[in-house]
Amino acid sequence: MAEAVYKGDSEVLSYTTEAAYTGGQVVQLRDGRAGVMPVDVDSGATGGVQTCGLHLVTKTASQVWLDGAPIWWDHSANAATCIPPTAAGDRDFFLGTAVGDVAAATTTGTVNLNKAPVYEVDLQRDGGDTTVVLTAGSPYCYSRGGALEAGFSATAEAQKLDWLSKRSFALTSNPILEAVVEVVTNADADVADMSIGFANATHASDADSITESAFFHFDMGADLNIDCESDDGTTEVAATDSTIDFAVGTPVHLVLDGRDPSNVKYYINGVEVLDGTSNLGNIAAATGPLKALFHLEKSSNDSPGVVRLHSLKVRTGQQ
Repeated sequence: MAEAVYKGDSEVLSYTTEAAYTGGQVVQLRDGRAGVMPVDVDSGATGGVQTCGLHLVTKTASQVWLDGAPIWWDHSANAATCIPPTAAGDRDFFLGTAVGDVAAATTTGTVNLNKAPVYEVDLQRDGGDTTVVLTAGSPYCYSRGGALEAGFSATAEAQKLDWLSKRSFALTSNPILEAVVEVVTNADADVADMSIGFANATHASDADSITESAFFHFDMGADLNIDCESDDGTTEVAATDSTIDFAVGTPVHLVLDGRDPSNVKYYINGVEVLDGTSNLGNIAAATGPLKALFHLEKSSNDSPGVVRLHSLKVRTGQQ
């Protein structure tokens, strides 16, 4: 099929091409927006390009798209993806938002072209409350190129720092959390941990002690595990290995789908993990309100450990 098929409600702009295009081909305009060529156009010719409306597009294989999720165009693969571009010099660009949930086995998905999601919580937009706890040393947390960079000092003492969103959201508001995180410098021992997800509060030293939460948990150090865990004050599911590891220097895309509080779903790089694990993601007994939390801790060792939080956002869909 064509890369994109028009489904209705589109705006057509006049566009002079720099190459020959076929009908349905996805392009990026000079103003940065995505466009779809409705018909074949020769190089150097002037034709129309669609810049809004619903389009059925080729989807990256095995990805799950959630309704309202931001979608990008993977320029090299000629397919739409739910994973934002992070590589330097990448030619991928924003495409729009997903219309409806799209299963992993489905090869196409509908996108509302150039439509951006609205977020209840956004790290870059809102800021948050940062708490630093230490026995000694100087852990740090600062903005770096639009991302939040955090790390420990090379002091063999317990240290902790976090970012807790100022804005909260109800458990019943159908929250979906999206984050991109990168371990820049790994800790050299299994004493450092990073947690990202929903929480009703933070903790001075141990994210596992937070009473209401649904987390991705990074075991920094030797094993490189990305674990998943949850706790609603009644039912606790300890960190469970997702079987997906992180790689130092490679950003990881994380999604928590909280639309069903009794079955929060966990996605890593567009793939659902630990589906069917008993009670994992069951936070139905939580009273909230919840916030977005980034929590970095170490118990000892002089390993610095540096992480970069590229984005942390929550969108809601109250009906």
